[in-house]
Amino acid sequence: MSQRLALATLVVRDYDEALAWYRDVLGFRVLTDQPLGEGKRWIVVAPRSEDPTGLLLARASDDHQASRIGDQTGGRVGFFLHTDDFWYDYKAMRERGVEFLEQPREEPYAIVAVFRDLYGNTWDLLEPKP
Repeated sequence: MSQRLALATLVVRDYDEALAWYRDVLGFRVLTDQPLGEGKRWIVVAPRSEDPTGLLLARASDDHQASRIGDQTGGRVGFFLHTDDFWYDYKAMRERGVEFLEQPREEPYAIVAVFRDLYGNTWDLLEPKP
């Protein structure tokens, strides 16, 4: 028997702004963008890789969900974007306007820098060491 994590939900304010940011700024692939009726959509984006694990961009449907936008993990880094070329991706992301909260640093496990998405969620961009 085999298992894998397929999706993680990211609560967003607006489908189109979230889709544009993850596609055009982070360079993610759009795996699915399907209308569900009543203004809802099933949008899944994923980094450039063969791994199909993705983010489900879910528009907040009430005030309670909206209150979580940008702070889904209580201020902790909640998402980890691995790369095989940290400096290439770091430079490209900065050129496309990604806000990094620190200078890149060498850790025993990776080269890493924290950045914010369009809603304020924090992410690690990291190139793991072998």
